[in-house]
Amino acid sequence: MLLENKNAVIYGGGGSVGGAVARAFAREGAKVFLAGRTMAALDAVAQEIAATGAVAETARVDALDERAIEEHIGAVAAKAGGIDVSFNAISIRDVQGIPLVELSREDFSLPIVTGTTTHFLTARAAARRMVERGSGVILTLSASAAPVAGSPEPGRGMGGFGVACAAIEALSRRLPTLAEVANVAAFMASDQASAMTATIANLTCGTVVD
Repeated sequence: MLLENKNAVIYGGGGSVGGAVARAFAREGAKVFLAGRTMAALDAVAQEIAATGAVAETARVDALDERAIEEHIGAVAAKAGGIDVSFNAISIRDVQGIPLVELSREDFSLPIVTGTTTHFLTARAAARRMVERGSGVILTLSASAAPVAGSPEPGRGMGGFGVACAAIEALSRRLPTLAEVANVAAFMASDQASAMTATIANLTCGTVVD
């Protein structure tokens, strides 16, 4: 299984996206910790997962509350022995379907503030635990609206959603370590990379998107 013996925290685990990801993670062997504000929805997903013989736990956590996030992930790390995966799928409260020229400042700003805040807080909390172990994966959720975030066309009707997605993607990018560069260089120098003639290896960790 792809995620055997992994511990995964899923924010918004009771929603359609979060629930689907939680089920997939559990199917691949992960122990999933579902966090969100609506316990009924979280418990429903957990029960489905438990019925398959996998392990799922739930907790009421506001993914915009810094203290609540830190307390929850700290408790999970202490109980499970660490955090391997963090995935944030909460709603960022976007308002769509309204031409940009008619959109209020509040409705435009809400998804940007919500999206960047929750992803920063949950990613930072997970990273603090992952650094201690030297491994871990932080997944963020964006959409195809990101590339057109700066479009001047008011008819697109995405409001601040595209800007929020672009910001979330930017938050996910980083610089590679020397060790990562060296590992790729070793692979490309090996016989295993014999088909990679005239190939550019993108080692920008998402800074440059192919």
